[in-house]
Amino acid sequence: MCLGVLGSPQVSWQGRGARRPRRPPCTRSWAAFLCTPWTTPPSCACPSMLPPPPTARITYHAHLQGYPDLPRWLRYTQRSPHQPGFLYGAATPEDRGHQVIEVIAYNRDSFETTRQRLVLLIGDPEGPRLPYQAEFLVRSHDVEEVLPSTPANRFLAALGGLWEPGELQLLNITSALDRGGRVPLPIEGRKEGVYIKVGSASPFSTCLKMVASPDSQTRCAQGQPPLLSCYDTLAPHFRVAWCNVSLVDLSVLEPADDSPTPGDGVLEHDPFFCPPTEATARDFLTDALVTLLVPLLVALLLALLLAYVMCCRREGRLKRDLATSDIQMVHHGTIRGNTEELRQMAASREVPRPLSTLPMFNVHTGERRPPHGDSAQVPLILDQH
Repeated sequence: MCLGVLGSPQVSWQGRGARRPRRPPCTRSWAAFLCTPWTTPPSCACPSMLPPPPTARITYHAHLQGYPDLPRWLRYTQRSPHQPGFLYGAATPEDRGHQVIEVIAYNRDSFETTRQRLVLLIGDPEGPRLPYQAEFLVRSHDVEEVLPSTPANRFLAALGGLWEPGELQLLNITSALDRGGRVPLPIEGRKEGVYIKVGSASPFSTCLKMVASPDSQTRCAQGQPPLLSCYDTLAPHFRVAWCNVSLVDLSVLEPADDSPTPGDGVLEHDPFFCPPTEATARDFLTDALVTLLVPLLVALLLALLLAYVMCCRREGRLKRDLATSDIQMVHHGTIRGNTEELRQMAASREVPRPLSTLPMFNVHTGERRPPHGDSAQVPLILDQH
């Protein structure tokens, strides 16, 4: 299990239940420690002294002791069970103190499980102050490809050609996915990208200042490359998105903010504060009557209007008959009388029921058979022979 602690605060570790390893820890401020839970006692070393990864498929689960997840400043990544997992992050001054990380390792081949506790002691940063900080987006690498010391030192050495001579230190490494980046397509050569933050006590070079100038930002907004007055020493090993370079100068103190500080919402004792007197009594009867009677009156008026339209504005049968011509009324009366006469004749005639509608009738022979058993279960027409 690779534990990468990136940042200026000093972080040390202790293995619970085992003596400390005799190997010297990394002296860099961004030191990344390797802890292999499958060895007894657990061994820790710098990534440059990493043994070859085991052939077994091993996955890890890390969390803060007593909590289901890691602290906010720690991240964990592992590409596949055949590759090591990286636990990395940059501690902030608010994270000073004692933190215990529990790492559970699962062997996917033998189903063996082991657990190890890493005690992190986060203290104040050591070394010179680094007021000049720059962050670069490297599109040609993933985060686990930059965490080991070899590519990290190569990046610092290549960046030294663009910066003023001075000691460069890694402050933070963050995956582009954690900063809102998109997962690349599964095409060869596509990487997720990684943000690398570097600090130094030396001021920014003219080349870096020109990259972050407003003119370069305008060119980037138009889809053009920014202004770069020096040779890109990071290429071809590191493909940097120069439009995403950000420079932070902490040597200049920011002006104090004059905005009011929000309090707890409780007024302090003020001898000159006069609370309002009690409110005078009010009679709400008028308001209640207006609220109730006005809708009732409107509803009553609407009901009266509807009743007038439905009852008093109807034409009536007599008015319709008077508006109809006499010859049309004679035709209507004749048709109606003939219809009633036909209905009476149809109701009084005695005509035998058609044989085809009777049960047990054979259409070919005309034979009628009495039903056997339940007539509801026998079809109307028998099978034809």
